[in-house]
Amino acid sequence: MKVMRKILVFILIAFGGIAYAQEKAKPIVIGAPLATAFLYGWAPEKAMKLAVEEINKAGGVNVGGEKRPLRLEVIDTRDLEPGVPVSEALLAVEKLILEKKVDFLVGGPVRSEAALASMDLVSKYGKIQIFTTGVLTPLLHKRVEENYEKYKYTFRNTSHSGVMVHDFMTVMEGLKDQFGLKNIFIMVQDVEHARRGGDLIAKTAREKGFEVIDIKVYPTGTTDYSVGLSEAKVKGAQILFLWMDMPESAILLKQWADMKLRALPMGFVCAAEQPGFYKATAGKGEYLIVHVVNGGNVPADITPWTMKFVEAYRKKWGLEPEGYGTSSSYMVIYQLKAAIENAGTLETEKVIKALEELDIMGVYGRMRFDKRSHQIIPSHDPKEGAVPCIFQWQKDKRVQVFPETVAKGKIILPPWMK
Repeated sequence: MKVMRKILVFILIAFGGIAYAQEKAKPIVIGAPLATAFLYGWAPEKAMKLAVEEINKAGGVNVGGEKRPLRLEVIDTRDLEPGVPVSEALLAVEKLILEKKVDFLVGGPVRSEAALASMDLVSKYGKIQIFTTGVLTPLLHKRVEENYEKYKYTFRNTSHSGVMVHDFMTVMEGLKDQFGLKNIFIMVQDVEHARRGGDLIAKTAREKGFEVIDIKVYPTGTTDYSVGLSEAKVKGAQILFLWMDMPESAILLKQWADMKLRALPMGFVCAAEQPGFYKATAGKGEYLIVHVVNGGNVPADITPWTMKFVEAYRKKWGLEPEGYGTSSSYMVIYQLKAAIENAGTLETEKVIKALEELDIMGVYGRMRFDKRSHQIIPSHDPKEGAVPCIFQWQKDKRVQVFPETVAKGKIILPPWMK
């Protein structure tokens, strides 16, 4: 018993020492500009809080021999709300820099237009920003590559629409070979990344021998898609391709199921990413195929980190990771920690170089940034790069079906298409 008491005292002293050291040390402040009323804001916030909590519990970040805690400052950019100007998101970013005195920025702004505009702002203040959610436009990393000295402060640890289009086409070619599906009807949201994604899908699909029937563009907030779906039915669509990050897209899936449209729905659909989507739609979203950009946003066996993250998120928040931006927002905190510790300082130029040299395994594979574009390097092999995730709703489960290297199941058709 005396030995046990001594061990207990030692543990209490050790943890007390860590807590005291963290209390005395100046925190590293991480600012997160996020659209907190939307999935791509609230899920990343939860993931970041989980990572910060884990790191602080383990002693914090070693900065040149001094252990320092992390502090997360979240601000609502409102940039996913209809009608909110880009300037409002920029004001939120500037507030984090000037008033909250953040050392780094992670997360958003989420909307591509706001994210692109923020690049000039962080360049002006010399602050590193790492995008982890939203902002799927390839223009972001191309801008860094074309004007490195001005935009070297910007990184992105998620994929982008160019890579996603290639992923989608690989899946669609499989659908054509297996089921004979080759007529595509495209429905996209009226935002930059979605319009661009839809156009790229159409162009690439035509080059690969698919027939693209039409492309329909819908304003953010649209609540009725019946006219477009009826047109898809009349014109013989076999694949219904969607690119929308607005929650109202759930209505589209309900209308699709009610019509029993003989076209398999797939795409980038925000509302369908969450664990509760099946129940919320009374099962009418079943068979939908969804790209959630990075692995780890649904349960999978990609690396030893993957299910560890899934279980930690479930334990803390009571549900599985909720969709795009979740695993990447968790990993960004660990990427920053590793880069700061490798640099031994918070000095911007040194941390930039450390991020460029960073090579760690994470929730969705090997995590490395391209040194010129600061874009995460993608791969279907988790030993080589960041692995994507396309899943299908099968009954009440999100089942990863792509890439094959880490898939948990095969694509199935709704009974009215068989």
